[in-house]
Amino acid sequence: MLRSLLPKAHRKYLSLPLLGSIADGFDDWLSVSGFARGSRVLSIYLLPIVDRDLRRRGVDEVSKLSHAVLDDCWKCLKKRYPCRSGTVHTLERYLVANGLLVDDRQAAATPPLSLSNEYTDHLREVRGFAASTVSSHRRTAQCFLQHLGDTHVALRAIRANSIESYIADAGKRLSRASLQHEVAALRGFLRFLSTDGRAPAGLDRQIDTPRLYRLERLPRALPWQTVRVLLQSIDRRSPMGLRDYAMFLLIATYGLRASEVVAITFEDIRWRQRILRIHQRKTSSPLELPLTNEVLSALVNHLKQTPPPAPYRRIFLRMRAPMGVLKPTAVTEAFQALVRKSGLSIPYQGPHCLRHSYALHLLKNGTPLKTIGDILGHRTAESTSMYLRLATGDLREVSLAVPGGRHRGKEGRC
Repeated sequence: MLRSLLPKAHRKYLSLPLLGSIADGFDDWLSVSGFARGSRVLSIYLLPIVDRDLRRRGVDEVSKLSHAVLDDCWKCLKKRYPCRSGTVHTLERYLVANGLLVDDRQAAATPPLSLSNEYTDHLREVRGFAASTVSSHRRTAQCFLQHLGDTHVALRAIRANSIESYIADAGKRLSRASLQHEVAALRGFLRFLSTDGRAPAGLDRQIDTPRLYRLERLPRALPWQTVRVLLQSIDRRSPMGLRDYAMFLLIATYGLRASEVVAITFEDIRWRQRILRIHQRKTSSPLELPLTNEVLSALVNHLKQTPPPAPYRRIFLRMRAPMGVLKPTAVTEAFQALVRKSGLSIPYQGPHCLRHSYALHLLKNGTPLKTIGDILGHRTAESTSMYLRLATGDLREVSLAVPGGRHRGKEGRC
């Protein structure tokens, strides 16, 4: 409550002409969302300034607030309070979360945005795509519509050169593998537009896709000593360091994917039996692994320092407010920050290289391919066999001598 946060000054903020009625609820929401006491105080301190600016814009009731007004308020305060103006956006999230602010941006959607929403419904209800796939295809549709708007090309006037210019622009920011997915999503959107004549038919068949060759790249693996040094470089004196150490130790010990790590809940850990259950996203099959002493200790230290509050049941959550579920992209960002702090020469940008490093480590220790595949959750032995290409030292030992190579010189002198 605001009274416990500011025992002497709470009446000042509760009596604000516009925001006084929500000041107490705003502070409660900040506390529940995981904001530190100091951050809560700074946010409340800025409320009189925000209140005065909003009333200057003609807003006399909270129900009359809109996203546009709040955005203008933020832009104005950003000039005078660059480090504290984010309170306006935090207040906006609170109003939306509690139903006090109507999302008028959706109602005033432009035709391209409405079209992308219609396409999203088609992908979800007609084609039955997963939520992650729907999000990816929707992003491609929005980027393509924005590109057409920038070039002033209508849907009915789409030609091959319009598509080629978009793919050329996308190729500047995407790798060949990512561009291949972008082209596939664009083909699906063009087929959707052609079903009712909003775009010419057959455009999807005029797009060429980048060529990718099977096994053209080696798995991204690090020397195992580098992995150990990287883990030891994590500062475990802070709550975030304990969390990151537990996450990356799980990846390096079991070869888990980032999406599998962030999905671990209390129900997935059987502490007495020392068993960890993993829900594999790629194969949709459960996997049970034995908890090692090192992993068990890292998990216990992390949970003792920052136990997840109710109603969260996941082991790893956001450490910065607002509190919430950790996403796989956050694991990637934490890995990149860890590499920068460690000073190690690691050319890879994501934690997936730890998974490949673990597979190569098992292979060099003589672990059978079938066992490696079972641990990594591979469906076929062919998926695991790609790591054989990394064991170049072992491959040299089984190389065969060239027939007649030694005696060719002697035979020539006879």
